[in-house]
Amino acid sequence: MQKNLFIVLTILLLVRSASHAQEGHTLVLTLPATIERAQGQSPDAAAARHTYRAAYWNYQYYRANYLPSLTLTSNPELNRAINSVTQPDGTIKFVRQDVLNSNLTLGITQNIPFTGGSLSVQTAAQRSDQLSNHTASWQTSPVNIIYQQDLFGYNSLRWDRRIEPVRYREAKKTYVETLELIAAEATKRFFDLATAQSNYEIASTNYANADTLYIYAQGRYNIGTITENEMLQLEVNKLSEETNLMNAQIALKDAIESLRSYLGIHEEMDLKVDIADSVPATQVPLDEALQLARQNSPDIENMHRRQLEGQSAVAQARANAGLKADIYLRFGLTQTGNKFKEAYERPLDQQRITLGITLPILDWGRGKGQVRVARSNRDLINTQVEQQKTDFEQNIRKLVMQFNLQARRVEVATRTDETAQRRADVARRLYLLGKSTVLDLNASITEKDKARRDHISALYNYWSLFYTLRSITLYDFEKNRELTPDLHSLIK
Repeated sequence: MQKNLFIVLTILLLVRSASHAQEGHTLVLTLPATIERAQGQSPDAAAARHTYRAAYWNYQYYRANYLPSLTLTSNPELNRAINSVTQPDGTIKFVRQDVLNSNLTLGITQNIPFTGGSLSVQTAAQRSDQLSNHTASWQTSPVNIIYQQDLFGYNSLRWDRRIEPVRYREAKKTYVETLELIAAEATKRFFDLATAQSNYEIASTNYANADTLYIYAQGRYNIGTITENEMLQLEVNKLSEETNLMNAQIALKDAIESLRSYLGIHEEMDLKVDIADSVPATQVPLDEALQLARQNSPDIENMHRRQLEGQSAVAQARANAGLKADIYLRFGLTQTGNKFKEAYERPLDQQRITLGITLPILDWGRGKGQVRVARSNRDLINTQVEQQKTDFEQNIRKLVMQFNLQARRVEVATRTDETAQRRADVARRLYLLGKSTVLDLNASITEKDKARRDHISALYNYWSLFYTLRSITLYDFEKNRELTPDLHSLIK
């Protein structure tokens, strides 16, 4: 008996000294602090920021297609070779040529979204130097107006104008949604640690109590007040609780490492969570949640974008299958001269009109097949979207119903935990007084441990539902405001 008591005291002293030694290196986290760290430092948060930045610059690239562009081009060329030159009488003579050609073109171009064409205004100058005889000539185009148009083709500018703003809105909402999903994941890991922490505390307490009862039972057995079977049962309880304590310690270490990794904490330190037993008594109106979800959820934007992309694919397939025609119009002024000034005197008119037509006569149904495939894909997308909208609303109804009941479940679980703890204390005292059996004692301990775990599980379910609802509606029902993170700071 004295030996067992010495072992128990030694274990308790070691645990206590270890906890004091690590006290200075333990970070105590509340749930809000954990979520704040996760949204700022977790790998998922970094990935979300980079994804949003890519979407932002893609959107800026799209917008630039509708703004005028100013370009300056030059293609100087030096040609020293023996070339064949056709003479006036039709004969060919090989002549050595040393020519330096240089040019400069300044142009401004504006795309026309309504038609899909482009309008350009250019001014250009070209100089040709004959290096062999040191002569030069100029050719200038003071002004040229150019218009290019695909008459029956696919107008990507018009379709991009419908699709890209939806894509960017989806990206913005997806970033906010991702932050809330990160909060939900941080909540899960927080309560994983809370469960492991609670299990370790339960195992430590149960082991100490089981050892104390076993020592006490040995004394009662020696004086004949309990049977050998009862004493052996208490010894089995003690050994089981010792195994539970070791398993709980391993699980606690794993939960600490998991949370520390997710929060981006690289320092060697222990983590401890501080759980608030109470939760806000927030009630979410179903109609309001549905309206906010339809308005704010990136899933709705995703469905709309996919439908537009399906329609765009059909338009493109039709354009590729039918008559193709493009027109090129160029009007302007031009002149030549041996001197730069002369090349701008009394400029002459110049015009160029080109019309290209392609009509598929025999393609073995290739174009028609592409159109039918595009239509089939569009109809499939529309069907999928309608089903997804139905599932989306059903999911919100389910989440709202569960969330509105969860606060009451937390309250019941809290009271059950407190009652089970008191019952276990009473059962232990009754057993020590010899007024209860070991079976009643074990049952009270099992109920106490289950009630504690159920309490933590109820708290986790509440906060998991809370942040899941926020991720779908992008709305904080506790503070009655929309979630609006500072997106401008992400692109600086």
